[in-house]
Amino acid sequence: MRPYTASGGRTRPAVALDLLSLVCATGVRPRVPLGAEHVLALRCCAAAPAVTVAEVAGHLRLPAVVVKVLLSDLVEYGAVRAQAPRFPGGGGSLAADDHTLLRAVLDGLRRRL
Repeated sequence: MRPYTASGGRTRPAVALDLLSLVCATGVRPRVPLGAEHVLALRCCAAAPAVTVAEVAGHLRLPAVVVKVLLSDLVEYGAVRAQAPRFPGGGGSLAADDHTLLRAVLDGLRRRL
């Protein structure tokens, strides 16, 4: 029930975000009232120079799709900036056998939890 209410029943973010997209707080205060989950997501983004969508989802213990909706709202409010992930080799997509990057993400998530 909580994930549904956190995203206002929405399942698709207005801004395209990948699990490895980097998000960071801009310092801009939204002019609309924020829900509790929005506030927690914004604090998570402000706690480090940049975090991935996956890290925010892990920290909030919410499904990634819900966190994408929350972060998308914050991007639209100007409170968060998102940067598309950069992959090794600049190919624009993750090779199926790139275990190094996946292991680094997993290690980062373990450190945050």
